Amino acid sequence: MGHCQQQEFSSLRVKVITVSDSRDLDSDKSGALICKKLTAAGHEVTSREIVVDTIDDIRHSLNQAIVNEQAQVIILNGGTGVAPRDQTPEAIEPLFDKHLPGFGELFRHLSFSEIGAATIQSRATAGMINGAVVFSLPGSTQACRLAIDEIILPQLDARTKPCSFSALLGL
Repeated sequence: MGHCQQQEFSSLRVKVITVSDSRDLDSDKSGALICKKLTAAGHEVTSREIVVDTIDDIRHSLNQAIVNEQAQVIILNGGTGVAPRDQTPEAIEPLFDKHLPGFGELFRHLSFSEIGAATIQSRATAGMINGAVVFSLPGSTQACRLAIDEIILPQLDARTKPCSFSALLGL
């Protein structure tokens, strides 16, 4: 596993996308929390935006992040539930070059201790698109905190043993 050899921290370019029909940048506590934690950890937030919960809008924002901003990591929050308007997994999963099922599995496992069996309604997911790692989190601030602190930040740090995504991203 040659990609596990890196030992030094490398800052990554990250785009944060909040999927919501009701939030704006001022009321988006989850997006703000994600940005704050990423910046505090030493990563560069290339941009943060709110998109409405439609497949076309989500895909457009994702494409902009990968092509125009050259984001190495994209973190979406919102739209992962089971309500009819929740379409984030439907928008992004068909675009995955590689699906990372362990992310959703681990997120739901950790979430169980906080919200119990309600965690089965989370469709948190992750995958690789054109070399970028894409994480899709629920919109709740507590869920975002859990995913960022326990899974995403450790996996974005090259010093994490035995492996992290940093080396995969060509650093």
